[in-house]
Amino acid sequence: MDYAIETFKLTKIFGDWWGRDKVLAVDGLDLQVRYNEIFGLLGPNGSGKTTVLKMLLGLLYPSRGRAVVLGGNGSDPKINSRIGFMPEESYLYRYLNARETLDFYGMLFGLPARVRRTRIEDLLEMVGLRAVANRPVGTYSKGMARRIGLAQALINDPELLILDEPTTGLDPIGTRQIKDLLVELAARGKTILLCSHLLADVEDVCGRIAILYGGRVQTAGQVKTLLRQSDKRQITTGQISDNALERIKGIVKAENSYCEVTTPMDKLESFFVKTVAEAQRQAKPTSGAVSTTRIGDFLMGRERAEGILDRLVSAPVEAGTPVQKRRDSEERAAKTPRRREGDRRLLEKLSRGPSRLKSPDVQRKKVEQAGKDSQEDRVRKDVLRDLTDGGGSTASKGDAGDGQGDRGA
Repeated sequence: MDYAIETFKLTKIFGDWWGRDKVLAVDGLDLQVRYNEIFGLLGPNGSGKTTVLKMLLGLLYPSRGRAVVLGGNGSDPKINSRIGFMPEESYLYRYLNARETLDFYGMLFGLPARVRRTRIEDLLEMVGLRAVANRPVGTYSKGMARRIGLAQALINDPELLILDEPTTGLDPIGTRQIKDLLVELAARGKTILLCSHLLADVEDVCGRIAILYGGRVQTAGQVKTLLRQSDKRQITTGQISDNALERIKGIVKAENSYCEVTTPMDKLESFFVKTVAEAQRQAKPTSGAVSTTRIGDFLMGRERAEGILDRLVSAPVEAGTPVQKRRDSEERAAKTPRRREGDRRLLEKLSRGPSRLKSPDVQRKKVEQAGKDSQEDRVRKDVLRDLTDGGGSTASKGDAGDGQGDRGA
C-alpha cells in the first residue's frame, strides 16, 4: 500500500425530497495521502471538506467512485478501530465527567480496564484537564470541550488521525500544544489528515496540502513549494553598522534591484506562549485548563512502568522463552541477598533451638529430681507445721485429758 488514504473519482450528490440531484458536494475527487505525513485539506465553507471526511469514515456513502483507507473500507470495524476522529463539533454526554467520558470511549474500542486507566490519566495531563477532570463536560467551555474531544480521538492510539477544525475555540497555548502534538505524532509514524480554516496553523505543521473549491481540488502540493516566491531573495543578518548597510544597498542597486530593510519581529503567538509559560512557572492560580508540553507515554511508544499490583495480577509469560529465562535470572539475582539474610536468621534459630532441647535420659532425671525436691519440700513443711501448729495441738489435747481426769475425780 503506497497511500494511507486514496480516493478514485469520489463523488457525493445530495438529492431533494423527490430524489432529484440538488447539491454536488464532492465532484470526482482524486486524493492521495501518504503514510507518516500531515496532510492539510483546505477550502472555504461549503467546499466539501467535511463531506469528504464522512465518506472516508463510512458515515456517508459516495454517489460514485470509492475511497480506500488503510488498505480497506473505512466502514469496516477492523479498519475504523485503527482510526481516531475528532469531528468539527464535539458530541459529548454532558452529564459525564472527563474521566467517565474517556473511559466510555475506551470501552467502545475494547481496551482493558488497566490500559484505560493509564491512558486516561496521560491524556488528561496532556490536554490540561486533570484539575477539572471530575466536572461534568456539559459545564466545559468550547475550548475545554475541544480538548476532551482530542483526548477521545487518541484513546485508542490510532494509526490514522482525522481532525476537523481541531483548534477551533482553543486559546493560543492550546493551539500551540496541538500543533506540537501533531508534529510529534507524525514523527512517531502516524498519519494525520487535518481540516482547518486557520491557515497559519496548517502552514506550521502540514507537509502537503490540497485546496478544495466546489468539491474539486484546485491545487495540491508541498507547502514550501506552493508558498515559495522564487523571484525574490531574503537575507537575515545580525547587528551591523549603518556604513555596512549602505554598502549592501549599493551592491543591490548595482544589480538593478531594490532592497527593503526591516527589523525582524516575533510572532504574537510565540510572545503570548512565553508570557503564559512564565506565569505558569510562578504557579499563579487559574480556574481553567492548564496546558502542558507532556505527551502521553503510550502515544510516544513508551508504556508506563507497571506497579506492584499490576505485576501481581498480570498473566505470566510462557515459561521457557528467552525473555522469561532472562527475567527469571534477574529476579533470582535480585532476591539472592534477601534469601541469604532469611537463611541466616533461620539458621540462628535452629542453632539456638537444640541447646534448649533435652535427651530422654536427661528429661527423666529432671522429672525424678523434681519429684525428690517436691517430696523434700513436703517433709520440711510437715516438720515446720509440727513445730508450730502441731505443738499447740498436742498441748491442747493434754489439757483436755487433765480436765477429763479432774471431772472423773
